[in-house]
Amino acid sequence: MSANLSAIFYLISGILFILALRGLSSPETSRQGNFFGVLGMVIAITVTFLSIGNYSSGFIYVLIFLLIGGLIGTFIAYKIPMTAMPELVAGFHSLVGLAAVFVAIAAFLNPEAFNLGTIGNINLGSLIEMSIGAAVGAITFSGSIIAFLKLQGIMSGAPITFKGQHPLNALILISIVVLTYLLCSTQSSNFFWILLAVSFLIGFLLIVPIGGADMPVVISMLNSYSGWAAAGIGFTLENSALIITGALVGSSGAILSYIMCKSMNRSFFSVILGGFGTTDQISSSSQNKEQRPVKSGSAEDGAFLMKNASSVIIVPGYGMAVAQAQHALREMVDTLKKNDIKVTYAIHPVAGRMPGHMNVLLAEANVPYDEVFELEEINNDFANADVAYVIGANDVTNPAAKTDPQSPIYGMPILDVEKCKSVLFVKRSLSPGYAGIDNDLFYKENTLMLFADAKKMTEDITKNL
Repeated sequence: MSANLSAIFYLISGILFILALRGLSSPETSRQGNFFGVLGMVIAITVTFLSIGNYSSGFIYVLIFLLIGGLIGTFIAYKIPMTAMPELVAGFHSLVGLAAVFVAIAAFLNPEAFNLGTIGNINLGSLIEMSIGAAVGAITFSGSIIAFLKLQGIMSGAPITFKGQHPLNALILISIVVLTYLLCSTQSSNFFWILLAVSFLIGFLLIVPIGGADMPVVISMLNSYSGWAAAGIGFTLENSALIITGALVGSSGAILSYIMCKSMNRSFFSVILGGFGTTDQISSSSQNKEQRPVKSGSAEDGAFLMKNASSVIIVPGYGMAVAQAQHALREMVDTLKKNDIKVTYAIHPVAGRMPGHMNVLLAEANVPYDEVFELEEINNDFANADVAYVIGANDVTNPAAKTDPQSPIYGMPILDVEKCKSVLFVKRSLSPGYAGIDNDLFYKENTLMLFADAKKMTEDITKNL
């Protein structure tokens, strides 16, 4: 395929990616947006595939690895449960970063194949682009691996900090700039490998101090990193599709991270710099946990309160995702509606473990979009609601965010569930949420704890209704 024809098709795929982002910005158009994204990627891969058609050996290698990658991706997508979607996203982000690193290594070791010059005499502009793409890719890879381990529960979700952490991070980031300068000046392979090693290290150090409450921001932030890594390598390869796609992913991920930080009352720069300003103090509410009484009830109690209510607000969280209770929840809501009870859903920006996690699960259960409201749209309604049904949402309903200055989530806007006349809180136990702190809502006078699996409790309430 000629270069001009390839450029035209790459431009078409870029336009489709823009349409995909536009479609994905709304639940009503998300399927269409997803289709545009898939179509754009198919065109981009096909054009890349045909552009090496003159090299029979390369053609075969690309075909083999395309089939291997496609089969693995298909298998994972088919098998992965919705509860593990955040881990899957983090894992795929790591692969994007690693791909950028591998391309940079190939370009540095064999620049003639990429028309970048010769070994020891690589074009300066290409070397700068290559260095940036490799560094950002390495940071994305190691950071995404840590995010995956935290989300999977292999590593603690609590912030992992040590004395002098931020000065060390600043020193390493400065060393990356210095190493990039030295690499471009000398084109020594030693500086190239040291740059990669240091970049892998800083990716690890940036993510470990970030606590579980900020993990959705981390996911969108790593998404942005992966985009910039792809864009950097796109400049090196002079591939317009990579540049366009990388820039779209990078900028949209950065904007999403900023919006989420703003909604959580977090500093955008504190999060991207590795949880700067987080505290490792334990909130006073956690220390007094054992001395505080809790009221617990049954499915019959929950059904009685809901049956006599005029309005109910559902607050879903990660516990709903774990129990796969969204379909049982929809059935319960349908039963309430038959009794002329008004039901709405309240979604916190960071409910679950990734942006939009709860929205995806509710959409899977065919919950009408006009019944789902974000925090700022519905928070004032809690004071006038009869019952709040909290199904596995912990940190995003914790009043300590407003009352305890020592809490790690202090200052984060929460859903004002405590203002409801009655709160039904479905949870297996009094264990702390992902941020590692106790929830003051458990001990409020108007809270009734329903200790059970979220799906089973919801089904039992429906039977009693």
